[in-house]
Amino acid sequence: MKIGVIDYGMGNLFSVEQAIKRLGCEVVISAEQKSLLQCDALILPGVGAFQDAMKKLQETGLESLFKEVIASKKPLLGICLGMQLLFQESEENGLWQGLGIFKGRIKQFSGKDSMGNSYRVPHMGWNDLQFTKLPNWLEQLPNERYVYFVHSYFATEMDAENLIAYAEYGDVKVPGIVQKGNVTGMQFHPEKSGECGVYLLQQWIHAVAKGVAVS
Repeated sequence: MKIGVIDYGMGNLFSVEQAIKRLGCEVVISAEQKSLLQCDALILPGVGAFQDAMKKLQETGLESLFKEVIASKKPLLGICLGMQLLFQESEENGLWQGLGIFKGRIKQFSGKDSMGNSYRVPHMGWNDLQFTKLPNWLEQLPNERYVYFVHSYFATEMDAENLIAYAEYGDVKVPGIVQKGNVTGMQFHPEKSGECGVYLLQQWIHAVAKGVAVS
């Protein structure tokens, strides 16, 4: 099976590539829509600032790729910043429009909970995923549910039906896994999340192979 990694100049491409290869898939890293659309599924990675990433997608002409992904129902997985780009807008360094696949706005952690207690920003480290439902690509919940986060911004105001799992940080319920049709997002780094991350990637890939990841 062939997995395409979208190369728009901002992403942890090597770690994602190696993780997917270890699961037995061929990996195509490309900025060309034609090559990407020939793959069985796509991954949108991302590290850095939201506005820079959106500019890169626009400059490379890759922004239009996502309309094709939705139209063809090709499975897509957004990771970290790649997940945030799937939302309508972000407040990072101004107000910026995203890809608009998911309803919601990306906001910064305040650094203080409702009681006035401070917590560290960025949110960096291991947190327990709490599942609200079982997505169609996941056969059963992982026994080990700790995953690795590194981010200062998180999704808010999203549709509850699109939330698959969250992690608690400060007094915030941080969306950890989201899904809408053929599009899935993971705010954490599954490729760096040990046993749980490998399991989640493996389950997503298996579902793609069986053609059930887009129902």
